[in-house]
Amino acid sequence: MIFRETALEGAYVIELERYSDERGHFARAWCRDEFARRGLCAEFVQSNVSVNPFRGTLRGMHFQIPPHGEVKMVRCVRGAVFDVAVDLRPGSPSWGKWFGVELTPQSGLMSYIPAGFGHGFQTLVDDCEVDYLVSAFYEPKASSGVRHDDPVLGIEWPLQVTRISERDRTWPLLAPALSASPAPA
Repeated sequence: MIFRETALEGAYVIELERYSDERGHFARAWCRDEFARRGLCAEFVQSNVSVNPFRGTLRGMHFQIPPHGEVKMVRCVRGAVFDVAVDLRPGSPSWGKWFGVELTPQSGLMSYIPAGFGHGFQTLVDDCEVDYLVSAFYEPKASSGVRHDDPVLGIEWPLQVTRISERDRTWPLLAPALSASPAPA
């Protein structure tokens, strides 16, 4: 695996190293020891699958609040998605910044998203499947999100959103929450 740091501390794009022959190719998509050597999360407790029949579908921007924060490792196994992570860690120098990467089975790319980040993706073609590992069990009371179209974040989605859940469409905007927060001492 080839680990490429993003502009957001702790977030990576990981490329599978493929070994090819006349049968096709082989690659490791996960190695606990290799992740641990790099100081990255080496323990995942759930594997999730998201199947999306239609181009333009948006899922996100999701996260779990502490102490249930989760690291995610995301891979597209069918179709193509634009995968986005946004830094929501209080006090982080890259707070509110985001990165996006196109994930496809052909590219062999994965996203590694630290705890404290919001995560979402948009399908770029019909019939997409996304697999991802998470480091914390799903806790409904800790489930949260921010709006995919929040002007504070300015995420540049590649397509018009054609399908989104009511929950994802109505996450709160950051600006009202920021103005209601007390000023730092």
